[in-house]
Amino acid sequence: MHGPDILIRTLSKSTRADRYGNPWQYHSRSDHHSKVACWGIIFDLIGASALLRRHVEEQRVFFGINHEMRDFVHDRKKDLDLVLCTPSSGSQPVARQTLSDLGRHYEIDLTEEENRQLIALPILYRAPVGSVLMALEAKACMTAHQRALPRLYDELNSSHLTVHGASDQAIAAGFVMVNTAEKYLSPDLNKKNRATDPEWSSHAQPRDAKLAVDKIRQLPKRSKTDETGYDALSVLVVDCPNDGSPVTLSTAPPAPQPGDIYHYASMVDRLAHIYATRFKDL
Repeated sequence: MHGPDILIRTLSKSTRADRYGNPWQYHSRSDHHSKVACWGIIFDLIGASALLRRHVEEQRVFFGINHEMRDFVHDRKKDLDLVLCTPSSGSQPVARQTLSDLGRHYEIDLTEEENRQLIALPILYRAPVGSVLMALEAKACMTAHQRALPRLYDELNSSHLTVHGASDQAIAAGFVMVNTAEKYLSPDLNKKNRATDPEWSSHAQPRDAKLAVDKIRQLPKRSKTDETGYDALSVLVVDCPNDGSPVTLSTAPPAPQPGDIYHYASMVDRLAHIYATRFKDL
């Protein structure tokens, strides 16, 4: 599984600039981290699922970005970070944009080996979305953990409800990045004073990160299409002070351990299994 390493390697570079010219690794008003996380999940999933690889090679499956899904039951809508889909009737791939092109657009940092593996995969093209097969939603909890939890939970909960309100066959996958750094430079608190007088936010770790992970574990999950909840959900715990120093993975609790249903590898394996079961006759 390459997604977690791709994410922290890419976020270790300060590529997000605010209006004052401050470079940031993570900025709450940018969706860069979400797009990088979703890109890594798709990269890993194509490698893990023989059926998805075949569907991509036969150009039966495409991807869409920021796709608006509308809940048919309650008429609510939500933009999803990235979806796997069939193309809308009579449509053509969008300017022949590929998953590789998307990676370059988001400045995703791949190793030579990851590049070789990407080149060896069938080409996944972007197309106007017809039927959504899988919808990915990625969120982050980086600071003020306890205060952020109600909104984080509501946003994540509304995603799977909207996805399955539009299509109960669609796979809803969630990914959450939780910060375990004890100190954090918030872009909101350091707009003009970062270089001269930075204002650090302090966290009581690992308590704050554990609060976030425990809240995410409360999200509903489903094992059948007539149930309510996420089809797969993972939590990645990182150490990100957001000061330009390298971002690192945290593997100690409260990070989900190997075999835990919230572990990244468990999520990808589950997505591959569900896809093979649900879309074998696509």
